[in-house]
Amino acid sequence: MGPFLLKRIATFIATLLAASLLVFAVLEILPGNAAEVRLGNTATPEQLAALTKQLGLDQPAALRYARWLAGMARGDLGTSVAYDTPVTELLAERLALSLPLAVMAMLLTTVLALVLGVYAASHHNRPGDLGVMAFSQLGLAIPNFWFAILLILVFAVKLQWFPAGGFPGWLEEDGGGLWAGLQALLLPAVALAVVQAAILARITRSAVLEVMREDFVRTARAKGLGPRAVLWRHVLRNAMIPVVTVMGLQFANLLTGTIVVENVFALPGIGRLVFQAIANRDLIVVRNVVMLLAALVIVINFVVDVLYAAIDPRLKVADA
Repeated sequence: MGPFLLKRIATFIATLLAASLLVFAVLEILPGNAAEVRLGNTATPEQLAALTKQLGLDQPAALRYARWLAGMARGDLGTSVAYDTPVTELLAERLALSLPLAVMAMLLTTVLALVLGVYAASHHNRPGDLGVMAFSQLGLAIPNFWFAILLILVFAVKLQWFPAGGFPGWLEEDGGGLWAGLQALLLPAVALAVVQAAILARITRSAVLEVMREDFVRTARAKGLGPRAVLWRHVLRNAMIPVVTVMGLQFANLLTGTIVVENVFALPGIGRLVFQAIANRDLIVVRNVVMLLAALVIVINFVVDVLYAAIDPRLKVADA
């Protein structure tokens, strides 16, 4: 496990540094800066020069990049121009919504996809298999924002079981609470999970069908194991590598791609923060949020790589 982990950690650190350099360089070449945004069009050249010097924007790009990296290492991401609030506070506030939303959507996706995918594979070319494939095709064809609007019309407007939008918060003293927060996030989580579950169910079905043709499965059956034991104890574990790969990508996508659904449900999450920061040309927030999302994707991929070794020990031997 030692060489395998060391290689993955080295790749993880190198990818993080490359991502930070790319994010900094792309935003560096954009016109305008934080001083111009903060002062507006009415600022005099003297005021602009003074604020530019105060913010350190007159320094070389390499020095500002090094200071940004040092600030991230200390947890100091600067102050938002539009909100006049530390970026760390903004991110913490928005992640308190977006992270639980992504986790809820991923849990729903995993349960639906594994159950439907394994069921379809075990009923290959039978009505159950065809039904699951029809469901997955429908899920792939439906845009999640349209499905989100449909959920609001049915469950919020017509049945009034769930709120149509907004987020009350996780604290009861703020008018929310755990149950109220979960209720507010359930419909968005379902809207996000349907498309992801459709994709993952098809991949699970294909992976399970491929493993079911292996020799060790026939051996397990010849030893007298029942179909359910063979399926869940032997087939599913060996079919999990492509499934875990897609699950990691999907969770990263749920964290970074919820802008449309968050806007449909008026949720103040990380997606809306990026959208508002771009609209306000708050480049400090944009840079740090994009870096955070890139880091989350890299971390998730690192975790997936480690899970590979836990699922299939042969990978550790191959990398040794």
